[in-house]
Amino acid sequence: MTAPDLRQDQRMDQIMAMLLRSGVLLAASLVFIGGVVYLSRHDLPVINYRVFQGEPQELRTVSGILREAAKFHGRGLIQLGLLVLIATPVARVLFSVLEFLYEKDGTYVAITLIVLALLSYSLFGGGRL
Repeated sequence: MTAPDLRQDQRMDQIMAMLLRSGVLLAASLVFIGGVVYLSRHDLPVINYRVFQGEPQELRTVSGILREAAKFHGRGLIQLGLLVLIATPVARVLFSVLEFLYEKDGTYVAITLIVLALLSYSLFGGGRL
């Protein structure tokens, strides 16, 4: 491997590390801010553990989560932080596809696209069997 190739690989590694760090920090910040907002606006309810209460309907879709987060509702911000956390490794795989395309490495492009397809299936269609 030549020196320019090594520098290019190191640069790509640095970009990928920054992408992952930024995603995790953004997700943690959103969850923290959402938690502070939620706790400051809501009294601590008495929890009945005998009855399961899932998330409200508006927090079960991406569009609903975005609407709630835009209104600066605590639970919406927390859910948005979790979505960002889930999206971070997906963004890394997408970046890898672009990186391998740039390097003209067809084998790794194919493998990474398979990984992306599996991720997409598990996120969007895997639970509907």
